[in-house]
Amino acid sequence: MQKSIKAAALQFNIALGDIDKNLAYVTEKLHQLAKDGVELAVLPEMWSCAFDYRQLNQLALRTPALVEQVVDLSGELGMTIIGSLPEPHGEKVYNTSYVADRGKLVGSYRKMHLFGLMHEDRHLDRGDSVCLLDTSVGKIGVIICYDLRFPELSRRLAVDGAEILVITGEWPKPREEHWRTLIRARAIENQLFVVATNTCGMIGKLDFFGSSLIVNPKGELLAEGGYENCEPTAILDPAEITSWRASINCFQDRRPECY
Repeated sequence: MQKSIKAAALQFNIALGDIDKNLAYVTEKLHQLAKDGVELAVLPEMWSCAFDYRQLNQLALRTPALVEQVVDLSGELGMTIIGSLPEPHGEKVYNTSYVADRGKLVGSYRKMHLFGLMHEDRHLDRGDSVCLLDTSVGKIGVIICYDLRFPELSRRLAVDGAEILVITGEWPKPREEHWRTLIRARAIENQLFVVATNTCGMIGKLDFFGSSLIVNPKGELLAEGGYENCEPTAILDPAEITSWRASINCFQDRRPECY
C-alpha cells in the first residue's frame, strides 16, 4: 500500500435468484460509496443470486456479462470492486471472486474449500490456485467464506506479501462468533488488514447475521455491520502494518523448516 485508502463492506440481503434486483442495488450503493471517497468495495459471496441451486447453472451464464458491467463500473467510479459470482464450468460452476480495478479485470479466485454442510460440493467445483494481486489500493489476497477456517491459505497469502485480506461471505446463523473470531485471528496472526463482507437477513430458509467487519493488523475492529443492509467503512493506513510488524516481528521469527 502506497497510501491510506478508504474501504467499504457492502453488506445486503441478496435476493435469491434475482440478478437484476441485486445488480440494481449494488450499482446504486457503489455510486454512493464512490461519492463518499471509497476506493475498495467488497461485496458478499454469490452476490448476484445467492446459492439458488435449482437454477444456478442457468444463472451462471449471465456472469460474464455481469463481470463486464462491474469492470466498467469500477472504471467509472475509480474503485476496486471485489465479490464472488457463479462462474460457468460444464455441469457444475465455480464460486469465483472477480477483482475489478479501475476499469480492468485484474484477476479472479475460485473458492478452494467447499462447505459440504450446505451441499456446495454437490453443485460446485473446487478451485486450486491462490489469488494475490497488485491493485491500485495495494496487494490484495482473496479468499471466500469457508476458506476462512483454513489458516494455511491466509498465511500463504501473507507470506507472499498480502497487505489486505478480502473475504466475501455468505455465513449463516448460528456461527456468528466463529466468523468474528476467525476474521480477527487471520488479521492478528498475519498482521494485515481484513475486509470481510457477509450477507444478511433471510435467504430461502437460512438466516444470515451480517456482521461484516473491517479489522486492522492488531485485530482491532475499525468498522462493523449489524443485521440489516449497511456499508461499514474504514480508513486503511499502511503505516499500521509497518509499525506493528516492526514491533512484533512474527514473520522474521517464523521457522517454517520445523513446521
